[in-house]
Amino acid sequence: MNKLQRAFSKGKAFIPFITAGDPCLEITEQLVLKMAEAGADLIELGIPFSDPVAEGPVIQEADYRALSAGTTTDGIFEMVKSIRKSCDVPLAFMTYANPVFTYGAERFMKKSQEVGIDAVIIPDVPFEERDEFLPYCSKYGIEFISMIAPSSHERIRMIAREAQGFLYCVSSMGVTGVREQIGNEAENMIKQVKAVKDIPCAIGFGISTPEQAARMSKFSDGVIVGSAIVKIIGQYGRDCIPYVVDYVSKMKSAIK
Repeated sequence: MNKLQRAFSKGKAFIPFITAGDPCLEITEQLVLKMAEAGADLIELGIPFSDPVAEGPVIQEADYRALSAGTTTDGIFEMVKSIRKSCDVPLAFMTYANPVFTYGAERFMKKSQEVGIDAVIIPDVPFEERDEFLPYCSKYGIEFISMIAPSSHERIRMIAREAQGFLYCVSSMGVTGVREQIGNEAENMIKQVKAVKDIPCAIGFGISTPEQAARMSKFSDGVIVGSAIVKIIGQYGRDCIPYVVDYVSKMKSAIK
């Protein structure tokens, strides 16, 4: 059993997302350690990028804060290396094609393996174009996480067949952000996936309350929460840790 499988083996997985370097890398490191202690099963680290097309205003602002604080990809790698001295929670990078190409795709995956990253999620790379990254992911043992959305339609089965690690199910159309209502599209998508392959399906985009998380976890294997946590970090800055830990604990309890 690899580390990603382990994240889903203990019941429903809670997967928080934070932007690396917001408000600074020292706080990000502390947040990862504390969220793992609070019950996070897998943690997504966003690599800040100046043009994050899939993100709503909350995460765009976090990217801006992280870049303004001087966050670099190399700095993030060093931070992960430091985290790995005391914490083995599975970690996934959420990034865009541009930062990976700029760094060099092979060099990026090799470095990810060296510091202990388990998976990458690259939302602006369509499934059909993943071969630009997949050979390097395979070479260095990094899982390439595929995403499906309600608009994927007949592609869902094809993506599910080829998927590795877990499937990131986008709950609704549009960019990331907190939503009041989340429809039933996600449930239908997951049914289609499971008909093809028994792979963990985690739902993200728009989940912010324990009630929503509990509802989504009834038919999924995990719940991904980003904007709601990034909002707390934006609000409290360097003092955010206890507030984030409290939120993660509540969300984890809600899906148990």
